[in-house]
Amino acid sequence: MEVVNRLLTESLSDYLKNLPVPKSLFGFARLSVTEWASLVPFVGAVSLIVYMSVQTFKPKPPPQKSPVNLKIQKETPKVVNMVDIEDLGEKVTYCRCWRSKKFPLCDGSHNKHNEETGDNVGPLVLKRKS
Repeated sequence: MEVVNRLLTESLSDYLKNLPVPKSLFGFARLSVTEWASLVPFVGAVSLIVYMSVQTFKPKPPPQKSPVNLKIQKETPKVVNMVDIEDLGEKVTYCRCWRSKKFPLCDGSHNKHNEETGDNVGPLVLKRKS
């Protein structure tokens, strides 16, 4: 902690004293290239601190609402699939992520969807009792 104290109280104050800050706005026009270059680290550090402070307190935007169904039966007002229980085999797997190429049956597309979005959606599995 002593090193940080020395850096802030001695080194930083010496650095700030040696910065070529003009007394008026017109004084900036008289600064040499070397003097401008010596101002760059200070201006960059202050800009970074201001940016990070603003980002910390800036309100987060509300999550955007987007449709779940991107392409399946978009011409119909509501997607409804009817299946007779008698037509089911021993086990059937239905899609719940709306990404399956064999919709309404699951083809495992939820795995890629989950990796890309961090979601945890899986299929609906129906099976007959043994």
